[in-house]
Amino acid sequence: MTAMSFREAIRAAMADAMREDKDVVLMGEDLRGGKGGSNPDPTVEAFGGVFGVTQGLWTEFGDDRVIDCPITESAIIGMAAGSAVTGLRPVAELMFMDFFGVCYDEIWNQASKFRYMFGGKATTPMVMRGIIGAGVGAAAQHSASPYHLFTSTAGMKVVVPSNAYDARGLLLESIRDDDPVIFCEHKAMYDMKAEVPDESYTIPLGVAAYPRRGTDVTVVALANCVNFANGVADKLAAEGISVEVVDPRTTSPLDEDGILESVAATGRLVVVDESAARCGFAHDIAALAASKAFDSLKAPVQLVTPPHAPVPFAQSLEQEWIPGPAKIEAAIRAVVEA
Repeated sequence: MTAMSFREAIRAAMADAMREDKDVVLMGEDLRGGKGGSNPDPTVEAFGGVFGVTQGLWTEFGDDRVIDCPITESAIIGMAAGSAVTGLRPVAELMFMDFFGVCYDEIWNQASKFRYMFGGKATTPMVMRGIIGAGVGAAAQHSASPYHLFTSTAGMKVVVPSNAYDARGLLLESIRDDDPVIFCEHKAMYDMKAEVPDESYTIPLGVAAYPRRGTDVTVVALANCVNFANGVADKLAAEGISVEVVDPRTTSPLDEDGILESVAATGRLVVVDESAARCGFAHDIAALAASKAFDSLKAPVQLVTPPHAPVPFAQSLEQEWIPGPAKIEAAIRAVVEA
């Protein structure tokens, strides 16, 4: 086991996949760092992407498998989708997930429907990596968490890891999967470390994790909100409030049984979600509990979401926008005291 950052775990998963399968290729903007700009020497690797995630991979695998692309999201995803149905396993990075709208047709109306449209005779084993999340002052156009949009897309799998261990195992599993996968990386977690096995491993999609076990209330959260929830659970344990934290890890497929079992056991549910104040992941989980675990609920479901507004740039406003620890704690106390 090695203490590995979230960034290092994602890089390790891509390296694992590329070493085991020559058909795995990376494509995106500045994966190598660019042949110009900050590094004009075409024989030397630069910073490896905006957050340095792919650094070192071009040096090991070369131009044919680590492909720096022009700034055109529709071309990157179009190339990934086309190469996937013709035998490769592309991992395409579009940097900030806010930019996925530029190539939404290629994702929503093309790649996600290939298997269906071709009667099951075509597979599309492609992974689309995107950066999500507020909290680092990246402003409205670089801070969204739109995993709920892709969760609603039939034919698409969506992965939202909360720690380095899960990130490595889930990404390798995603690359091996024969369907298109959206892989969400919260920018505030890139430097967070966890113990990660030295050897490669996978984690199945659609299986939730339980980072905190408890008996009084279930908290369902994703990405960095899991870390917020874990901290709140530890704090409230000292007061005798037992919080169970459920991390779905993937929103599609979703571990409905795991979530419902936890809600049935605790009788209370708080959902923490950074995606949206309306029609988001939190509302999906609340509807799941209301329709399939209503008789178990001892209090109304509490949702902890951002306001229905873009992410502010000002630090004080951004921190208020985030569904953070104070709001999670207040929601837990509300359901426990109801």
